Amino acid sequence: MSMSGQALVLGASGGIGGETARQLVEAGWQVRALSRRATSMPVTPGVTWLPGDAMSPDDVRKAAAGCNLILHAVNPPGYRDWHRLVLPMIDASIAAAHAVGATILLPGTIYNYGADAYPILTETSPQHPDTAKGAIRTEMERRLERAADSGVRSIVLRAGDFFGPRPGNNWFSQCLVQPGGPIRRTIHPGRPGIGHQWTYLPDMAATFLRLVAIRDRLSAFTTLHMAGHWDPDGTAMAAAITRVVGRPVRTIHLPWRLLGLAAPFVPLIRNLREMRHLWQIPIRMTNDRLRGVIGDEPHTPLDEAVRRTLTGLGCLPRAQTSQPGWR
Repeated sequence: MSMSGQALVLGASGGIGGETARQLVEAGWQVRALSRRATSMPVTPGVTWLPGDAMSPDDVRKAAAGCNLILHAVNPPGYRDWHRLVLPMIDASIAAAHAVGATILLPGTIYNYGADAYPILTETSPQHPDTAKGAIRTEMERRLERAADSGVRSIVLRAGDFFGPRPGNNWFSQCLVQPGGPIRRTIHPGRPGIGHQWTYLPDMAATFLRLVAIRDRLSAFTTLHMAGHWDPDGTAMAAAITRVVGRPVRTIHLPWRLLGLAAPFVPLIRNLREMRHLWQIPIRMTNDRLRGVIGDEPHTPLDEAVRRTLTGLGCLPRAQTSQPGWR
């Protein structure tokens, strides 16, 4: 199958959306990005920004006209209004993909799973989520699976906690470090000695591109897991940050009990607390099925991935100016 064409990216201003858009452009794809703020978005090489709303089936269908791919990487900012917005957005993408014959790419999370699936997750693990957000993510994938019966193809690529050189809804840039300045400390959400799984977003985007190249050989609804970076005792990420910064960096543990006082009033904190259990159990995904499909998983060494991440987040000086529009 040809490794070029037209792709619509929903969520191109975010972490995985922006990184996948960049790599699609480098691979020769024509990329469109839908945004309500399209006229104010920075010039992005190879990307055409289109005004529209991911909640609107008409906007998504029009933007997807002639596209081979739809990357559904859009989420309500700050975890707000998930119950009201998330499912209509995936429905709009499914309707557009059906209309134009595009394949949907969905970045997946471990929210779908509950205690009966821990601690080792495979593609066949039961999905009985313990949280409202997990139930919504599970329903998103159910709708994609049902859409396969009507000819809509989709690939769900599940990964650990995201980190990368673009800001987004992730623990690394919203908790572990403070973007926009030198690193003074790291705030760790986990319990001492508990392992945690991380995924470097450029590696995830590269994995998506490999899967896109062979999508005609995959099932109509395909789910695959990445291994990413496994932190065996919860200290490896903080240690990498210290090595990259080049001086001692103090690590403190997130004061979950104090956050509980603010949770009723701050939606972001309330939603972070809902995911607290993911830091209290060493939950890990295996990538055996993925390796059977594409071979070795794209994998940037941890220190290099952290260096690029901190540079992109403005915590380290840039060695050189990046291309306009790409951060």
